[in-house]
Amino acid sequence: MNALQSGVIEPARRHRDFLGVTQPMIGAAEQQEVLAVLQSGWVVAGPRVGRLEHELSSYLGAEHIRALSSCTAGLLLALRLAGVKRDDEVLLPANTFVACANVVEHTGARPVLVDCDPATGLIDLDQADAMVGPRTRALMPVHLGGRPLDMDALADLRDRHQLTVVEDAAHAIGARWGGRCIGAHGNLVSFSFHASKNITTVEGGALVVRSVEEAARVERLAVQGLSRSSWSRHGRSGPADYDVVEPGFKLRMSDVAAAIGIHQLPRLEGWLARREALARRYDELLAGLPLESPPSLPAHARHARHLYTVKVAADAPSDRDEVIRRLADHNIGTSVHFQGIHRQSFFRERYGLNDRDLPHATDWALRSLSLPLHPGVSDGDQDDVVGALAEALEGPLA
Repeated sequence: MNALQSGVIEPARRHRDFLGVTQPMIGAAEQQEVLAVLQSGWVVAGPRVGRLEHELSSYLGAEHIRALSSCTAGLLLALRLAGVKRDDEVLLPANTFVACANVVEHTGARPVLVDCDPATGLIDLDQADAMVGPRTRALMPVHLGGRPLDMDALADLRDRHQLTVVEDAAHAIGARWGGRCIGAHGNLVSFSFHASKNITTVEGGALVVRSVEEAARVERLAVQGLSRSSWSRHGRSGPADYDVVEPGFKLRMSDVAAAIGIHQLPRLEGWLARREALARRYDELLAGLPLESPPSLPAHARHARHLYTVKVAADAPSDRDEVIRRLADHNIGTSVHFQGIHRQSFFRERYGLNDRDLPHATDWALRSLSLPLHPGVSDGDQDDVVGALAEALEGPLA
């Protein structure tokens, strides 16, 4: 008898509206702040970006941080700070979003893919350790789904090989290891504030750096390499002169985006508590189904619970893709995190990769799915998800 037949899980019913995996939580305060920015006459990077940077620094316990147009922008600039150049190598997980490999390609360096831990999906640090070579310049670990990597093991690997670590913390705002937030462990760290993330600026991100000099360089690189920002050139601080000492990009956050973020950040802890409650409830409700659920964390760590990802058991009556289709029939959204960089045509063909080279990342690509998890999910919504999932796992429809 399975969990559905035993009555532990309620029978499946079609959700009244489509329930997505993520949902931005934007309230009246954000709307009013955006309107104030629009009415101010100054909508690009300015005082609200500075305020968001200050408040992020205080929250994370990271002294130097710059708000940017995306997490990808942060990763790109971090590689520039790390001195990554043509023919260098950067170690990164195969089981992540393609942005990580793309930014390495844009530097002219080679992305070297590392397999993942089969239980957590995180980069296998032991394998990464063994793969460090004479051309390895940097390591780019990802806190997948908001689950923090073992920061002690990461620091040991970094220090023994004298590598620059660029953490992809797109999912991990609010995650902690050893009492400190991800972002406060001495590395370059890039966060995402995309509409799907735990807090949002609609599009946006932020880069934690290690010194005031690095912060100043990021600020220059994010505005075409100019020695003065638009706010300083067009404000009241004297002539609009500037110099360019190295070519930059156009990657700064706008005050419109920051206006949203400064009202999202104070709500983050409450949202994290709700995400944690939903994750624990999933743990309880899904027990007994042919799934592999996320393993527990050590007591000194905190999960940001950006995603709740399960793997369909290899011997389940339905495969992962069939489960996704049947959940969609019940108006329930899912996603896959991730399809694996080694499975994308460009990287597969350029570097001669195949599924056998990275078996655990391939397994995640074929068996994992992420379920709806955000503060807008009610207990009733979650019951609908679990009921539909239990039914979908019983096997294909006749």
